[in-house]
Amino acid sequence: MNLDQLVFLAISGFTITAALAVVWSRNIVRSALALILTFLGVALTFFNLGAGFLGLVQILVYAGAVAVLIIFAIMLVMKPDPGTTNPTTPSRDTHYLGGLLAWLVVIGLGLAIGFTTWPSLPAGPVDDDAVGALAQLLLGNYVVAFEAAAILLLLAVVGAIILAKGADKI
Repeated sequence: MNLDQLVFLAISGFTITAALAVVWSRNIVRSALALILTFLGVALTFFNLGAGFLGLVQILVYAGAVAVLIIFAIMLVMKPDPGTTNPTTPSRDTHYLGGLLAWLVVIGLGLAIGFTTWPSLPAGPVDDDAVGALAQLLLGNYVVAFEAAAILLLLAVVGAIILAKGADKI
């Protein structure tokens, strides 16, 4: 086992631990903060695999914008006591059934991936300035679509605040 594999295993362990903290935390604010750590773990995985642009997008879009939006939405609609945000449910049977179904899906996906014959693609040369070429496209030919997406996201945030607080309180 070489160093790249050890780093990958460490990053994967960090990401899986953070994802489990999202699911198992009883406090919704802590779940949202663990979700940010999960997004950062996925970004580290992208960096480790040599996809620097995807890692940066993961940090900027998910760990930055989406996670902050989730935290703002939680803070807007949360009860005054954050300890009561995720009360426990008395039914353990549904938890066990849900866990069993999740494991069956994971096993089924693993078997489907394992028995699939994947085509081998020839490894070609990688463009040294792939991020620069993508930036030229986004800020050149597709700048109108890029700005329209930014305005759409801004309107979604404003709409979420209006729905959470009510139009008369703003």
